[in-house]
Amino acid sequence: MNSFGRRFRITTFGESHGPAVGVVIDGCPAGVALDIDALQHEMDRRRPGQSKITTRRDEADQLEVLSGLFEGKTTGAPLALMVRNQDQRSADYEHLRDAYRPSHADYTYAVKYGHRDHRGGGRSSARETAARVAAGAVAKQLLAPLGVSIVAWVSQVHDIVMPESNTLVTQAEVEANIVRCPDAATAERMIALIDQVRKEGDTVGGVVSARIDGVHAGWGSPVFGKLHAELGAAMLGINACKGFEYGSGFAGTHLRGSEHNDLYYRDGERIRTRSNHSGGIQGGISNGEAITFRAAFKPVATILRPQASVNAAGEAVTVEGRGRHDPCVLPRAVPIVEAMAALVLVDAWMEAS
Repeated sequence: MNSFGRRFRITTFGESHGPAVGVVIDGCPAGVALDIDALQHEMDRRRPGQSKITTRRDEADQLEVLSGLFEGKTTGAPLALMVRNQDQRSADYEHLRDAYRPSHADYTYAVKYGHRDHRGGGRSSARETAARVAAGAVAKQLLAPLGVSIVAWVSQVHDIVMPESNTLVTQAEVEANIVRCPDAATAERMIALIDQVRKEGDTVGGVVSARIDGVHAGWGSPVFGKLHAELGAAMLGINACKGFEYGSGFAGTHLRGSEHNDLYYRDGERIRTRSNHSGGIQGGISNGEAITFRAAFKPVATILRPQASVNAAGEAVTVEGRGRHDPCVLPRAVPIVEAMAALVLVDAWMEAS
């Protein structure tokens, strides 16, 4: 499964240490004037080497458009986007040719395919998500004229949790610091923790929260095409994502139905709800309120410490991460979460149209 979506369908390609990674988008409408600078901005938000709390791998991630665009507008043909890999250090992974890193995809890929690319994890590497961000950036440009905006942010790193606030989070606040937490005081603590953990050769996880405004009522499908299920599948398909909840999520289990129900009222020409425990989705279909969700990310599996494991022959070995790795995926996961949400929504919009 290297493809995602139905009407707006993407297929990603490439490996961490191959020549390039990219995406082919099928179903992009013709005549769309793409803002290439805006696409590149999204790539820059995800790219490695952007701060002291991300991997030191230095990739420019300069986007190349291979097909589907003529005189600045989409043609309706498959839109192919690519970024070249320029800063691989494959030798850093030679000691892992036959050894399995704990909590990585090394063993499972070897079992499934019988042959694996040990250089940075090959296809299982988060390097592949650059292609998703490129596709998601196109999807965002299709959604913008509809009034749809998607903002994600880091709300938790390890045990540091951003305080609850009734103020809407803005993109400018998210981008104001390197950890992408809109609360400045919390961001400072998060950055200090990640930097400390990095120096200790360890990693930490956390939570990315998101809010989507402007989605019209009626997007999504009942039963197996529920909008929240599609969003959940999109988030859980991101490397290191271990959990997804929308609306009240697990916290809603502490409420009674009388407390949890979102009561309807008429607001001019619209039917709205006085609360939003449903997270903007009811019966698998958007109700016009803000869609809210959270995605949990585990600590990065590669740590710069010795760990017990086995090799392909089942012999006990000790493995230790080398090279350049993120001590925390959260800051770079933010644009990936937004991109995957955009891909789900553009598909839902096309199916509802």
